[in-house]
Amino acid sequence: MIFAMDSSVEWLLFLVVFLSISISSSSADRIGIPRGAAVLKKHHLPSKRAFSGDLHTYFYTQTLDHFNYKPESYATFQQRYVINYKYWGGGAVTAPIFVCLGAEQALETDLQTIGFLDDNAGRFNALIVYIEHRYYGESVPFGSREEAFRNAYRMGYLNSAQALADYAEIMADIKNNLQASHSPVIVIGASYGGMLASWFRLKYPHLALGALASSAPVLYFDNITPSDAFYSIITKSFR
Repeated sequence: MIFAMDSSVEWLLFLVVFLSISISSSSADRIGIPRGAAVLKKHHLPSKRAFSGDLHTYFYTQTLDHFNYKPESYATFQQRYVINYKYWGGGAVTAPIFVCLGAEQALETDLQTIGFLDDNAGRFNALIVYIEHRYYGESVPFGSREEAFRNAYRMGYLNSAQALADYAEIMADIKNNLQASHSPVIVIGASYGGMLASWFRLKYPHLALGALASSAPVLYFDNITPSDAFYSIITKSFR
């Protein structure tokens, strides 16, 4: 049965279900290339690495600097993302899109540990997207890790604001390519990835209907949360 989102009430119930389910890591099924992959634009290159199962890998020609108009800001790099089409009901019925925002690790780590999305996507006929964070895995600017981390100037492009803009570009492109402009997007992340999900919902509300942030230390900054709060709680649990 094809799933369609026709009312805000249904989406409210959907978010409640999401928040009521633990996002603790579970073993993800192996993944690979679907037979019915959508036609994507020419700037999507075939993956250097194939996954087994139901995922298909793409590379997006990403802008290095989203917030500058100097000549060097037009530099680009290839950013990797993976799509699971297995459960998706399609853009015609506004089936949702679940997007896992990559954190400070290669994409393979998310694919191996986050079974939560695969476990629940079938209930909502959702498309699943995993996007790799810039400077990690195969999404490294300047051609190599050695060049990307050569000096502080180049490392300056490794920040959360640029990462959020990366995700926004890729999400908009995917929705356009799949003719899913009205499909609601839920961004998901854990720890630093959860912070990114929260910030993305605030900064790009026109792209993300909701965010699920697991163990996201969004208030864990100087003068907001005591720096020893974590250790204090752990210590008390052993007393």
